[in-house]
Order: sequence, then structure tokens, then C-alpha cells
Amino acid sequence: QQMLAIGRALMTNPHLLILDEATEGLAPLLRAQIWAVLAQIKALGQTVLVIDKYVDQLIAIADQHTVIERGRVIWQGRSAELAGRRDLLRRSLGV
Repeated sequence: QQMLAIGRALMTNPHLLILDEATEGLAPLLRAQIWAVLAQIKALGQTVLVIDKYVDQLIAIADQHTVIERGRVIWQGRSAELAGRRDLLRRSLGV
């Protein structure tokens, strides 16, 4: 269903594709497929905003990250920076 929803959204040729917890409740194999599709979408130049709890996968495909806590932005930066901020990930995201 998630793949279908992503495909349907892309058919509208959006300026921004927003995915909120697109991998929630999916089996690991299906999650991997979703992440692979997101990487392909990114490679095509589509702008995507992804909200998800799988930080390692987000770091692998995203250019920019924003960590929001209680409605406030507490950190913004690039993937390499976020990967090095394990303290932030543990404190804010429980990772």
C-alpha cells in the first residue's frame, strides 16, 4: 500500500513529496524496498520530506536533517554531522 501511495503521489508531479512514517509497521524487507525507492526518487531530483524513526536509513539518503522536540527545532545539519552526533540521537530520538 505504501508503494502504491508513493506512486500515486508522484503521478501528480509534486514540487515536494511528504512522507510521514512511510515505513511504520512494515516488515524489514518491505522497509528496505521503501528506502530503495526513496533513494531512486532522490536520484531523479525529486524533493522529498521524510519523517521517520529509522535514523540510519535517513542519514543514508537525506541531504539535510532537522530534529524537532516538542514543536521546537533543536538541531539542523547535514548527514555527516548527524551521524557524528550520537549524543543527540540518544537524547532526542532514543537511538
